[in-house]
Amino acid sequence: VQLVESGGGLVQAGGSLRLSCAASGDTFNSYTMGWFRQAPGKEREFVTAITWSVGTQYYADSVKGRFTISRDTTKNTVYLQMNSLKPEDTAVYYCAAKTKYNGHYASRNDYPFWGQGTQVTVSS
Repeated sequence: VQLVESGGGLVQAGGSLRLSCAASGDTFNSYTMGWFRQAPGKEREFVTAITWSVGTQYYADSVKGRFTISRDTTKNTVYLQMNSLKPEDTAVYYCAAKTKYNGHYASRNDYPFWGQGTQVTVSS
């Protein structure tokens, strides 16, 4: 499985960005796709996840109501729409994939497949 993120950048507080994660190398019907982020000096933390087949979404409390995860099954791509961005959202954002029956959607250790990450910087 290969995951390639894109769409990061620099944005002012209150602004929006959309990240994309192009997935390849398998059929993903039995997968959960997640987004995690890691700020300097901090551990990688769960942001959001979606089940590929049904589209069930999960969110960290810190992003609920501001971020939206979606997937396009025809393009094998997962999106992260980020609105009302805050300086504390600054981090490297990683796309990840796991089979949905293995582990918990919010546990980074349960995801065997990761993208290279994309930087998101929110200025105040």
